[in-house]
Amino acid sequence: MNEPSHAVVSYRIFIAVWLLLLALTAVTVAVSRVHLGALNIWAALGIASLKSALVIFFFMHLKYEQRIFKIFLLITLVTLALFIGLTFFDVLYR
Repeated sequence: MNEPSHAVVSYRIFIAVWLLLLALTAVTVAVSRVHLGALNIWAALGIASLKSALVIFFFMHLKYEQRIFKIFLLITLVTLALFIGLTFFDVLYR
């Protein structure tokens, strides 16, 4: 018989990740209601990054891909984070 060429992930993991995403959404809303000054932006970006990492690794199955895909994604996300961060520095210090 042919074995599946992809990793089989249980529904329990998907449900746990989904619940964690819901909890992080609640944390995002809670943090948005607290005045932290310039740290509000960084907190929102940090939580959003964590949520996107969960989606990418579990729902898009990057966790089970080859290392080269993970490295290229990391390079892309770091570059994007630098551009967004530098944009916020420009806006904050005008």
